[in-house]
Amino acid sequence: MKKTLIAIGLAFAFTASSPALAYDITSTAPVNVSAAKIALKSYDPVAYFTVGKPVLGSEQYSAEHEGAIYRFSSAENLATFKANPAKYAPQHGGFCRMGAALGKKLDGDPTLFRVDDGKLSVYSYPAALKGYSGDVSGNGAKADANWPGIKNIAPKDL
Repeated sequence: MKKTLIAIGLAFAFTASSPALAYDITSTAPVNVSAAKIALKSYDPVAYFTVGKPVLGSEQYSAEHEGAIYRFSSAENLATFKANPAKYAPQHGGFCRMGAALGKKLDGDPTLFRVDDGKLSVYSYPAALKGYSGDVSGNGAKADANWPGIKNIAPKDL
């Protein structure tokens, strides 16, 4: 656990300082979006459930949900999302679920994900996914308990 905490701290420091990532450490928004308000770095949230892997979406198939623009790989996936966006939008606004378990809003990497109990979660880096996977129910409970208190706080302030 100590190594996981150190690794998360290092990843947070790297992610927060890397301008190549569209992660705004000053934003108080509850959804992790780019400057253009694109969620999941343009990955199709429905594809995680239908094909079981991340698939890039297209600007042609877009929908807004809770202030974020989601992109889809097909008109069918767009329609599926529009019918039930809460089912497909990532937990914790697309921030790292392990970070939320630790009371942090870390940039989520849509290529590092889990679907548990019909809900999509993303992780900031492989060690966060591995650490979370070591105690899914415990870490999930911590993330869910922490989220209401951190969702509207800027990452830099956590």
